[in-house]
Amino acid sequence: MSQFAINIIFVGGSFLLYIAIAIWAKAGSTSDFYVAGGGVHPITNGAAIGADWMSAASFISMAGLIAAGGYANSTFLMGWTGGYVLLAMLLAPYLRKFGKFTVPEFIGDRFYSKNARLVAVICLIVASVTYVIGQMAGAGVAFSRFLEVDSTVGLMIAAVVVFIYAVMGGMKGITYTQVAQYCVLIIAYTIPAVFISLQLTGNPIPGLGLFSTHVDSGMPILSKLNQVITDLGFNEYTADIDNKLNMVLFTLSLMIGTAGLPHVIIRFFTVPKVADARWSAGWALVFIALLYLTAPAVASMARLNLMTTIYPDGTSAEPIQYDERPNWIKEWEVTGLIQFTDKNEDGRIQLYNDSEAFAPTAEARGWNGNELVVNRDILVLANPEIANLPGWVIGLIAAGGLAAALSTAAGLLLAISSAVSHDLIKGSINPAISEKGELLAARISMAVAIVVATWLGANPPGFAAQVVALAFGIAAASLFPALMMGIFSKRVNNKGAIAGMLTGLAFTLAYIFVYKGWLFIPGTNNLADTPENWVLGISPLSIGAVGAIVNFAVAFIVSNATEEPPVEIQELVESVRYPRGAGQATDH
Repeated sequence: MSQFAINIIFVGGSFLLYIAIAIWAKAGSTSDFYVAGGGVHPITNGAAIGADWMSAASFISMAGLIAAGGYANSTFLMGWTGGYVLLAMLLAPYLRKFGKFTVPEFIGDRFYSKNARLVAVICLIVASVTYVIGQMAGAGVAFSRFLEVDSTVGLMIAAVVVFIYAVMGGMKGITYTQVAQYCVLIIAYTIPAVFISLQLTGNPIPGLGLFSTHVDSGMPILSKLNQVITDLGFNEYTADIDNKLNMVLFTLSLMIGTAGLPHVIIRFFTVPKVADARWSAGWALVFIALLYLTAPAVASMARLNLMTTIYPDGTSAEPIQYDERPNWIKEWEVTGLIQFTDKNEDGRIQLYNDSEAFAPTAEARGWNGNELVVNRDILVLANPEIANLPGWVIGLIAAGGLAAALSTAAGLLLAISSAVSHDLIKGSINPAISEKGELLAARISMAVAIVVATWLGANPPGFAAQVVALAFGIAAASLFPALMMGIFSKRVNNKGAIAGMLTGLAFTLAYIFVYKGWLFIPGTNNLADTPENWVLGISPLSIGAVGAIVNFAVAFIVSNATEEPPVEIQELVESVRYPRGAGQATDH
């Protein structure tokens, strides 16, 4: 059986499973559509949160970023996992106690303002749309290789599948679909990692294999990797991070962005009790840890496999002939995600760090520039092929990559449609809308969101994990402070909350657009996205933490300069902070 046929079986079978679950769990009411009827078990919810959380960025792109940057990019691991601790401790139980459907609804009620609710809708849509771009881009990468179609066609297929099970099932269908997707993606991620760890270290546990001995050289595997890449001009894989300020801010941005992401927060509205919200977060951490403890090993071993594929003897002396390149490079070249240019016309593949510092060494070796460009997002997906694993493993990881992308995309699209139908239409435009009308509006708005997400996914502004990091920064700067102040401060009023959200969002977006080179400033050269141009060395991916500080400061200054919130709102905050039962704060 051909590899294409195997891929079709695994991917097609998983899609049929998701659609069947959506039909079985079809939403029949707005409660089913928004919060799955509020009766999801904490373990089930934890698995669904795991799938919702472990997106294309986690499955496809994170290991690629760590493989390329080494220890310096471990901030993705620290920030994303640390954010769940914040979410479990500071937000989840209190929001569940409040007993509403959406994040903007909480902000609107807590800050007794329709305008605050509308501003929250804007912040939610901006963050969620940015996030969903990364998911659709990841789906395009997976489709373009494993189903041998153009990435745009792949995006269309992904959009159709998400449309069927998300629009039909709502939160109820998405919940049980995400449980199935979690099972698919975690099996798909760990099985290749186990095989590769066995090949390289003899240890079947990838996390332990990372600190084991490389079978062929007898060296510790990280030492072997350092030796191979430093000889080619790259920094040591285990090198420390120079810019500690940027590292701290980036980690903080990911952490508080995690705690402020609406598509994750709404999952805690689906459980029956406040205690179940805490248990859901705990179970989610367990399920997430299974992948996140494996990711550093996958990244390191993928980087070593790539380098030793090009330099089989482990040195830079004799790279392989291009005509003798392995099949996996040929297959990925078709997608355009691997590109070779024979700059010195010697027929060999020179893969090295094409930098000024390494230029004299490269020139002495007769090299005229790096000749192989490898998209970081492919490393996890290509890993089984690099290691010559069986065809069924390749089919499995194709299904897993798509499960990761589609599960998070569905959660984000639900958050967007809920904000439009429940907060915008029912909350402001037509409060008298019937439940049937609201459900129809939710499905139509989700369909529109899918179309927009597909178009944006075809033109992503960066790697999947980079785009997702921008979304986290936006959520960190806009929604997280409002949620925190709404729960823990009785003094912050509607004027302060609105001013804080708008200022935090505007500040963060302005910095991102300027320093990502998307906004040209008249009278200046367009600023390149390089550390030399960043203010105090703070990258656009890290600015969300500063935006959050700006949000907090503006909210407190404006609130203290204006009237106190009404007494009933202060009593509401008091009741939310001391949970006694789900929904008691607002009788929902």
